[in-house]
Amino acid sequence: MEREIVVAIPTFHREGSLSRLLGEIVPHATATNARVLVIDNDPAGSAREVAARAGVDHVIEPGRGLAAVRNRALDEAGGARALVFIDDDELPAPDWLPTLVARWRETGAAAVSGRVETRFPDGWHDPWIEEGGFFRRVRFADGALQHSAPTNNLLLDLDAVRRRGVRFDAAFGLSGGEDIHFTKRLVAAGEEIVSCPDALVYDVVAPARLTRGWVLRRAYRVGISTVHTDVAAKAHARGRLAARVRGLVGGGARAAVGGCRWFFGILTRSPRHDARGARAAWRGLGMMVGSVGGSYQEYSRR
Repeated sequence: MEREIVVAIPTFHREGSLSRLLGEIVPHATATNARVLVIDNDPAGSAREVAARAGVDHVIEPGRGLAAVRNRALDEAGGARALVFIDDDELPAPDWLPTLVARWRETGAAAVSGRVETRFPDGWHDPWIEEGGFFRRVRFADGALQHSAPTNNLLLDLDAVRRRGVRFDAAFGLSGGEDIHFTKRLVAAGEEIVSCPDALVYDVVAPARLTRGWVLRRAYRVGISTVHTDVAAKAHARGRLAARVRGLVGGGARAAVGGCRWFFGILTRSPRHDARGARAAWRGLGMMVGSVGGSYQEYSRR
């Protein structure tokens, strides 16, 4: 029987966190009569047994990258009316999915974006990363309209997606940013993304990501992706050129100011100035690189 709602979980070699998520998410799916679908980006199907134990559907998407996986979710949703994305390293709060679905039914929006909060491993403490705000997220008021949204806690109205003919762009498959590009195009086509902070999921940060090298590489990649998505959203050459110039100038200014603050933080031994300056400098550098067509394929291993 065709389900009205499909919950898609893209995954790649994260059997442990996927198993924890499925243990939490099945009651949510039962409460909303939703189908849960694991989309495995490992051609060997390493998530197959985890999905089978949880009693949920599993498909393999051999195409490398997040865009291929998310497009596979759109295809697998079939005649469903809503598609919900959640990441395989997250955990839902109580009533997460019913809350997200209720907001969609109330508003009829093309997308509903839930809130994501970060959870660190027990006992972890690094003042530099904490002061740098590397894992803080932009917060939106309840019911606010967003110009874009990530897919780590997002409901898509599939009627609107089909009507607009929007797909995830393979050009962002290995670099990231495919979700921001997708949702920007949806808004540009005349649709709305509504914020629903009560639909909460927790991002459980893996220890491998809690290093200075990883957080600065992520800041650099976000800088590149920000410019790439801005450029790709422009329909005409003049608009794309203007977006590149803005990225180059804005990125240069960010890198310069951030570099000065970084140096000041090192001199004064201030973790706050040190970390926030480094974050700004690396993001600004990424924006400059993105403006001249450079890229960083963070997900190339997939």
